[in-house]
Amino acid sequence: MARSKEIRVAVIGAGSWGTTVAALACVNTPTVLWARRAELVDQINDARVNPDYLPSFTLPDQLRATASIEESVADADVVVMAVPSHGFREVAHAAAPHLRPWVPVVSLSKGIERKSLMRMTEVAADEMPGRPVGVMTGPNLAKEVLAGQPAASVVAIPDTTIALELQRILTRPSLRVYTNPDVVGCEVAGVVKNVIAIASGMAEGMGFGDNTRATLITRGLAEMSRLGVAMGGDPLTFAGLAGMGDLIATCSSRQSRNNSVGLALGEGKSIDEILASMNMVAEGVKSSPSVLDLAHRYDVDMPITQQVVAVCHEGRSARDALAALMSRSSKSELD
Repeated sequence: MARSKEIRVAVIGAGSWGTTVAALACVNTPTVLWARRAELVDQINDARVNPDYLPSFTLPDQLRATASIEESVADADVVVMAVPSHGFREVAHAAAPHLRPWVPVVSLSKGIERKSLMRMTEVAADEMPGRPVGVMTGPNLAKEVLAGQPAASVVAIPDTTIALELQRILTRPSLRVYTNPDVVGCEVAGVVKNVIAIASGMAEGMGFGDNTRATLITRGLAEMSRLGVAMGGDPLTFAGLAGMGDLIATCSSRQSRNNSVGLALGEGKSIDEILASMNMVAEGVKSSPSVLDLAHRYDVDMPITQQVVAVCHEGRSARDALAALMSRSSKSELD
């Protein structure tokens, strides 16, 4: 990794969070944002706005965008992957030939590859071998972070030197960035919280209140922790920003795409109707079957996840899903 003053960042993916991270980093260090569409690149470079995802925000003058993936990564000292999970491998494969050896790759994507059940850092390592890989995660609703509201995030990567440098270039006065060596735990937490957020939204859509949300958050945390620990994560991670922090934010905010999907499901809309009306990806819908498959692989009980899969992919109603959860046999909270 180059000396601090020379760090050049490439952010791959100009959705709401990718654009936000690029806007944060560019104030600290030279940053290029890759967008697939040339017209979006022109709007970012000329009008300083991302009209598709963040129309109300003016982006920093320091930020530069490009539609050339080669141009974006060829001179990069850090590559930040902000591509949804279903397109992650394709974009990583396209970037890999142009990326210099040993350049760290940081994933912002909170999903699981459907066929392989790989986490995104595993996909990055597969497509970009020989490079340190990590994840940035936490309770980070893009619009609030870009507005400068106080927030915190976690960068998880095993190499302490790289982690500290990433911490430096991503920290802003309104965003505290913590380090954590537990890539597995942070990444699993980011995936599972999206699934639980759909359940939380469904409960709200059915008219239920804070007790129900708190119950789903708490029992969802139990599911997240069980799976994460079984996969090798540190139990403490799930009590931190990547776990409980992100879970609370995503389950409580209308800005959360996954929570909004659940809300509409709870109101009786069909999943096809809901997804057709969205211009952004709700990772929890795509990831829920993969999370359930991982639960089966690691012999972990995840009843909330099971019901989210049933509603999103098997035609079950939100009310029937809730009834199934409430009629489960009684047991110890600590089991």
